[in-house]
Amino acid sequence: MDISTKIKLAETYAKISEAELARRIGTSSQNIGQRLRVGKFSSDELEQIAAALGATYESAFVFPDGTRI
Repeated sequence: MDISTKIKLAETYAKISEAELARRIGTSSQNIGQRLRVGKFSSDELEQIAAALGATYESAFVFPDGTRI
């Protein structure tokens, strides 16, 4: 599963939209949409995205209830 798919699944699990994720990480929804299409994120960006989702990033999104995406 690629990172863009993982991020989209994590958004669904966290019940936030792509636009809300973009707002939480301080970027535009157009920018996050483009980044998801390309699928390239630094580890710092992935940690920032995970924090915005209420998760941690360990090569997966790990939620407080133990769910891993």
